[in-house]
Amino acid sequence: MKTMGMTDAGLPLHLVTISDDGVNNYLQIRKEKRLVILINNGIHPGEPDGIDASMLLAAAIAKGKLKLPNGIVLAIIPVYNIGGCLNRSAHYRIDQNGPEAFGFRGNAQNLDLNRDFIKADAKEALSFAQIFHLTDPAILIDNHVSNGADYQHVMTLLTSQHNKLGGEMGKYLNEVMEPALYSSMKKKGYDLVPYVNFDHRDKVEKGWEAFWDAPRYSSGYAALWNTFAFVPETHMLKPYPQRVQSTYELMKSFIEFAGVEQQRILELRTLAKEKTNRQESFIIGWELDKTRPASITFKGYESGYKPSEVSGLPRLYYDRAKPYTLQVPFFNSYQSTAMVQKPRAYIIPQGWWRVIERLKVNNIAMQPIQRDTIINVDVYRIEEYKAASRPYEGHHPNQGVRLSTSSRAIQFRKGDWYIPMNQPANRFLIEVLEPAAEDSYFKWNFFDAILQQKEGYSDYHFEDVAAGYLQSDKDLQQKLEARRSQDTAFAQSAAPS
Repeated sequence: MKTMGMTDAGLPLHLVTISDDGVNNYLQIRKEKRLVILINNGIHPGEPDGIDASMLLAAAIAKGKLKLPNGIVLAIIPVYNIGGCLNRSAHYRIDQNGPEAFGFRGNAQNLDLNRDFIKADAKEALSFAQIFHLTDPAILIDNHVSNGADYQHVMTLLTSQHNKLGGEMGKYLNEVMEPALYSSMKKKGYDLVPYVNFDHRDKVEKGWEAFWDAPRYSSGYAALWNTFAFVPETHMLKPYPQRVQSTYELMKSFIEFAGVEQQRILELRTLAKEKTNRQESFIIGWELDKTRPASITFKGYESGYKPSEVSGLPRLYYDRAKPYTLQVPFFNSYQSTAMVQKPRAYIIPQGWWRVIERLKVNNIAMQPIQRDTIINVDVYRIEEYKAASRPYEGHHPNQGVRLSTSSRAIQFRKGDWYIPMNQPANRFLIEVLEPAAEDSYFKWNFFDAILQQKEGYSDYHFEDVAAGYLQSDKDLQQKLEARRSQDTAFAQSAAPS
């Protein structure tokens, strides 16, 4: 167990490394082409199943009761949200079945760490990025507990969306890996279903859409680095020992599958990384394809509405005396709606140090410009955007971004950063530096200062300057008169537009 980076709670994260021969140096692990499974626990401390299941797993291996396959390495973050864990109460998650007290969902900054992997406002996220790139996991498991609906299943599984993961990795995930995990768990007595992500205004029997794992989430972040990512979600109303045991068995199923498929998984990742280096265009917009649902076996309970004994208003209820097994539609196909061409490079002036800091912690290859120089570049202009009216995770995210592009000669200074787009991080860079991308740094307000006018003028003096300029430019005079005649609001305002 090694001490890693700091958290907002003032305590460090830890990383437990387990291998069959005791090797825990990640340079050696990478050189020997071992497959790393990174397990994260307690991102939401009220969902502690993975913490206990991981301790049981580590103990079983240490005591020789469970043997890791050759070449498989477990990297375990025992507790991620330490601040939330220290903030314990029996009054959090009051509808959940055990344990006796729960940690708080927010961290020491009251941030939801499962929305922070891109914006990295928390020290935890910066530390996680260091752990992630140190271990370079082929598989990420982020253990959770689910609420929402009531049903018979003990465990549900959220998976990287296969279209977005893309290529041969996405196909392998959807057609080989997931079915194998489902089959393994069924043999152990657990019927898996995809994470139950349904519209609460409707009945779960009508099916649901796959959870959209944007880059802000653990599974979405991992997909940017060609990692198979999974979010196990046990059901909150099942007995706590049963939930911990199902998490333990699922992690064993991952280990067993990885042991058998190790070479294929590593080959797929290598090919995907090479493709990312060469890829010329990237998808930054997606929409659900509602024409191609899969059919899954769902074991639920009949539900309905009845008058509440508290409010007297209709309330949802589930009748556990009326279980059912049905085939329900599951929508898990997405298609692209927006695409961008990869630039040769991005250049970021050194003043945007918060962005540079986040790129560095993600091991981005970049170099400072060596001397003041003028470079011809393509420049985005933000033509339109709308900031959220209410705060979300410490930000007012920008939405509805509309851009225009122009080519300009820009003066850059020594120390500004040149970021070539010929690296395995290409997809991550597109997602964070393209302003219109779903979780870009622009959308998370890192560049909001550019949206505010800084320079002004004194109109009593500038009127004379403007009049003199008009007298020297007859073409501009004609354009001004034409605009005044066509635009009443413009004609009645002397302010700059």
